[in-house]
Amino acid sequence: MRAASSQSTNMIAADIMTDNPRTIRSTDPVSDAVDLLHSMNVRHLPVVDGRGQLIGMLSDRDLGPLMRTLVEGAEVERMVVPLSERAVADFMTGGVVSVGVDADVSEVIELMLTERIGAIPVVDDADNVCGIISYVDILRVLGAPKELERRTSVRT
Repeated sequence: MRAASSQSTNMIAADIMTDNPRTIRSTDPVSDAVDLLHSMNVRHLPVVDGRGQLIGMLSDRDLGPLMRTLVEGAEVERMVVPLSERAVADFMTGGVVSVGVDADVSEVIELMLTERIGAIPVVDDADNVCGIISYVDILRVLGAPKELERRTSVRT
């Protein structure tokens, strides 16, 4: 479900998003997702279908106790075999909200608060993931006006 765009400020999603985020397919083993979340030190992975279109999100919260066990250093080898048999689709959240690259940042913030989500995918007109905005991206820009100025000057 993609939110409609509005233009009430000068900041748009493209100004603050992380470009070309790593995605994972719904059919990939969840063990691959765990490895990606851990190695990339991120909390959210957009989930795509075989055509690369957004179909969901996978977060560390979706994996819950599994992630805590891995972080605490449990016997990973013992857990990897069963995880390799489970697909990302078994754990992901489907029907996620997304925004277009030209979405107003105030709209992005409102959606994140309303939906109680920590990240929102940014998609193109074909629903292909081209970016992601996390609460950290929002805080970084709000807390660093010079960073916002630098990012918006590149666009203009």
